[in-house]
Amino acid sequence: MTRLKGRVTLATVAGSAGVSVATVSKVLNGRSDVSPVTRARVQEILQKHGYVGRRPDPVQRDTIELFYQGVVNAYSVEVIQGVVEAGQAAGVDIVLNSRPKHPPATGTTATNGATRITAASTGRAARWIRQLIASGRRAAIGLTSELSDADLAALARARVPLVVIDPANTPEPEVTSVGSTNFAGGMVAAQHLLSLGHRRIAYVGGQPTSGCNRARMSGFRSAMDAAGATVPPEYVWLSDFLYDDGLAGGSSVLDLRDRPTAIFAGSDEVALGILEAARARGLRVPEDLSLVGFDDTEVARLASPPLTTVRQPLREMGAVALRTALQLAAGEQVASHHVELATSLIVRGSAAPLELSSVAAS
Repeated sequence: MTRLKGRVTLATVAGSAGVSVATVSKVLNGRSDVSPVTRARVQEILQKHGYVGRRPDPVQRDTIELFYQGVVNAYSVEVIQGVVEAGQAAGVDIVLNSRPKHPPATGTTATNGATRITAASTGRAARWIRQLIASGRRAAIGLTSELSDADLAALARARVPLVVIDPANTPEPEVTSVGSTNFAGGMVAAQHLLSLGHRRIAYVGGQPTSGCNRARMSGFRSAMDAAGATVPPEYVWLSDFLYDDGLAGGSSVLDLRDRPTAIFAGSDEVALGILEAARARGLRVPEDLSLVGFDDTEVARLASPPLTTVRQPLREMGAVALRTALQLAAGEQVASHHVELATSLIVRGSAAPLELSSVAAS
C-alpha cells in the first residue's frame, strides 16, 4: 500500500479505502454499524498512514498552588510528596511555586512584632493574587512560608482559601495551618538524652521567630527544667534548619570549654552539620557526643551513624493540608483551624548512655 502524501485527512483516508467520509468517522468513533471487513480495511489505512485526528478538548482539572520560601531540602521534599500523592488521589493538579522572602524594610515592624501593611508589600501581594486568580487556582498551600498581613488581606479579598504547613511565623487565629506536636517532640528528645544520663545538653535549631522552632525549644527546656538540668545561654544556637547552620552551631558549642555531652538538633539536616563539626574535632558519635535530630527524613536513615530522631509524619502533613484546602475551596467547615499530628521518637545509633562514653570515662 502506497503511503499517502501530504496531510492525511478523513477525506483522503476515505478515498483510499473506497468508502465515505461518514464511514471513516464511524470507525474512528467506534460505531457498530460498520461491517467487519470495511472496519478492518479503514483501520489498516488509518494505521498505515499514521492518521491523527483532532484530539478532544482536555478535561479541565482543578489546580492547587503549593508555594514555599527558601530552599527545597529533605524535609520539604517529604511534605511535597505528601501533597502530590493526595492531589493524585483527589484528581487535582499541584503547581509548585517559589516565593521570595519579604525583604526587610525600615518602619515595617510594629512594636508588638506584627508586620504592618506597606505600599510595597501590598503591591507584591496584589500581583501574586492576580496570578493565582488568572491561573484558576482553587486554593493555596504555603510550606514553611512567612505570610505578611498584606498577603493574608489579599487572599481574603480574593476568597482564595489558604492552608499553611509549619508556618515560619505565628499565623493569625483565622489562618488554617497544619503542623506536628513540636512541643511534645522537643520534650521527648530531651527526656531521651536525660534518660541516658546526660545533663550537659545543647540545642541547635532554627530561627527564633519560627513557631515550630520555639515549640521544639520550649519542650526541650521544659524537660530539662523538670530534671533540674540547666541550659546555659551558650548551649543554645539559633539560625536555621539547614546543614550549614548545624555545622556553624555545632562548631560553636563543641568549642566551649565545658562542651555538651549531647546535642538536640532542631532538624535532621542540622544534625548532619553537627556530625561533621564533631568529626572535624576528632569527636565520635555516640562515643564522645550523643545526638538527636528532628523530622526523620531520608538523611536520618542514611547518616553514619543512623540518627536517633523525632519523627514528624511529613507526608501525612502534606496530605492533610491538601484535603483541608479542598474542603475550604468547596465552602465546607473544617473541624479545626490548626491541626497537629503526633510526633514519635525513633531510636537508632547516634545517642548512647553517658557512662559508656569517653567523656564519662575521662
